[in-house]
Amino acid sequence: MFASIGFLALVVSSTLGLDITQIQGPAWQSPFVGQTVTNVSGIVTAKASNGFYIQGAPSGDIRASTGLFVFSTSTTVLGAINVADHISLAGKVVEFRSSTSPDDLSATEMQSPTNIVVLSSNNSVAPLILGVDRSPPTQQLSALDVGPDGFLSVPNNQSRIDSTNATLQPDKFGLDFWSSLEGQLVTVKNPVAINFENRFGEFWIHGDWPVTGKNDRGGITMTFGPHGLPDANPEVVIVGSPLDGTKNPKVAVGKTFQDVTGVIQYQFGFYYILPLTAPTVVSSPDPTIPPTTLAFSGDSCVITIGDYNVENLTPTGATHLNTVAGHIANSLLTPDVMFVQEIQDNSGATDDGVVSANVTLSNLSNAIAKAGNTTTTYSFVEVVPVNDQDGGQPGGNIRPAYLYHSDRIKLVSGSPAGGPLDATEPIIGSDGKVSLTFNPGRIDPTNLAWDSSRKPLVAAWETSSGARFFTINVQLVSKLDSSSTQGNSRPPVNAGVEQRTSQVQVIAAFVKSLLDLDPHANIILAGDFNEYVQTRSVFSSFDGLLSELDEISGIDPVERYTYVFDQNTEQLDHIFVSSAIAKRGTEVEHIHVNNWASTLSARTSDHDPSVARLKVC
Repeated sequence: MFASIGFLALVVSSTLGLDITQIQGPAWQSPFVGQTVTNVSGIVTAKASNGFYIQGAPSGDIRASTGLFVFSTSTTVLGAINVADHISLAGKVVEFRSSTSPDDLSATEMQSPTNIVVLSSNNSVAPLILGVDRSPPTQQLSALDVGPDGFLSVPNNQSRIDSTNATLQPDKFGLDFWSSLEGQLVTVKNPVAINFENRFGEFWIHGDWPVTGKNDRGGITMTFGPHGLPDANPEVVIVGSPLDGTKNPKVAVGKTFQDVTGVIQYQFGFYYILPLTAPTVVSSPDPTIPPTTLAFSGDSCVITIGDYNVENLTPTGATHLNTVAGHIANSLLTPDVMFVQEIQDNSGATDDGVVSANVTLSNLSNAIAKAGNTTTTYSFVEVVPVNDQDGGQPGGNIRPAYLYHSDRIKLVSGSPAGGPLDATEPIIGSDGKVSLTFNPGRIDPTNLAWDSSRKPLVAAWETSSGARFFTINVQLVSKLDSSSTQGNSRPPVNAGVEQRTSQVQVIAAFVKSLLDLDPHANIILAGDFNEYVQTRSVFSSFDGLLSELDEISGIDPVERYTYVFDQNTEQLDHIFVSSAIAKRGTEVEHIHVNNWASTLSARTSDHDPSVARLKVC
């Protein structure tokens, strides 16, 4: 006998069912998509507010998951089944996207469940132990990421996973691996956070399995793999919202947790583990951030430079401004010249026609002196942009600028300061040395490469001993509107990459014209490039002209980062130097005042600053 509740039936007899692995299939999409399947059986492993997960018998085919999500918001259905129930049911197989974005992959699930029968209760399902039973690949995301730079190859979006619908290769490719576990119960042992939480409280982790690119803080750095391709770090996963309604803890890079058990699910552009309950914090990294060791040496032939994207710095945001000032004074130890980016105008984000940032820079200079307990203030240099033409926050008119110690270095005299549309060019000055037509000035500011983007700020300097050097301060166009690294488009869409490539080409042409006049010129190019050196196609114009400072200074590749985004600690901020500087020996450090913060709210900028010590004579 059995009792019927609508279409729900409770019985104690067993029923033969279609294997879940048959529904999932060995490819990206189910071979049963669009069909109604009957007598599917499995054990309920987890319940959510919008459905439940079932899992079938173990399979020898690692390509096909043994787990499946069943979508239902019916309180009758959800109230009548329990975790550990062995059930059979019928329903329609669909490929569901969790957002309207066509770049999201679909997830196989069953909808409109009917004929649900509880076969038995109090069953157990042993979760797959990641790192023991199976481990994710550590290098490549997808077989479709073809090109000389792997998943960063240009052009992007040359193929799509759902259109190809290839057979999974979970032992080779990270996306295939996580897809092969879709809907399945897994355990991550000894998880480590590799980013801060996002606005939904979700955060990235790796577990106790082989990883590449692990840095001293516990994050995973984007590096080159053993075959010369960029390592995409596919061996990580996002911890989503706990299925029991508890809240994830606040996290930071390097926090560790007790083992996490949950189900694997693709949603919102990435593969998640949806934990059964909120993870428990085990340890947090030391919040102490030591200052740079590359302090001012007193040698007029040696200069120190700092590079810092200060993220929409306004003259009136006292907390933000004072924190940045403290970083420059006490962590960077007031370098001779600071390359700063995202300096907003004197009215901040108010779009009122104000473009000068002299108040912003003056306030910052004064705050640095106060933070460093000194009466010596930085002088500053900017070229005021045309209103609303350089991108960034509307009304803010962000621009690169320099702070400098006028008692240590000075601008080369003899040339006027350039305006927003004046293109500075290298020339031989009246003293027989290379100078600039405008000092400071901008590189080819009317070139289409700089459309709605910051124009590079160039300056010629001399030390107290007369050594001359040139600086180029940049913030290239952003990656806004890029696609997920775990999305449908392969290689992933790297928004703005064509424009950044053009911008680098324009900068390289300027550098070459300077070196043509003086092959031994001291040139320092620094700033926020919004690109990784692993995207080699973007930086190819610098080959033979400039050297990347981390590389020539011998920085461990896993410690080359200034930014944390999604699964990667990565380097968007770079310093390049000419051969005259490179051959004398260089030093550089990244000071992680923001990305080693104990909480997301404790960060002042999303970028970390850098300090370098260079010989210019």
